Amino acid sequence: MIAKAEGRYLRLTPRKVRQTLALIKFRSVFEAESILLTVNKRANEYLIKILRSAVANAKIKGFNASQLYVSGAECNCGPMWKRFKAAAFGRAEPILKRTSHIRIELDLKPGE
Repeated sequence: MIAKAEGRYLRLTPRKVRQTLALIKFRSVFEAESILLTVNKRANEYLIKILRSAVANAKIKGFNASQLYVSGAECNCGPMWKRFKAAAFGRAEPILKRTSHIRIELDLKPGE
């Protein structure tokens, strides 16, 4: 692992973020960014920001962006915000507003 970046406590459901992360895993940095710019998902705004942060971290260490690929991308569950809505017969139904912790790791392309 050359560089990493994290986004924590993001108001996105982890299940939906994982769908997009599956598209960019094991791809070059430029290819991953172009995929995120074309696919229409709400998580892409945050994922592009985290990916660019990881590339900036790698540049600080002296690596070029063309040498890098996404070696790891994971999304874990953060804390849930609990809300309640009124239901029939005086009951209340829980609403769970989920949050995500996203982590993107970059590494050198094999053979470079």
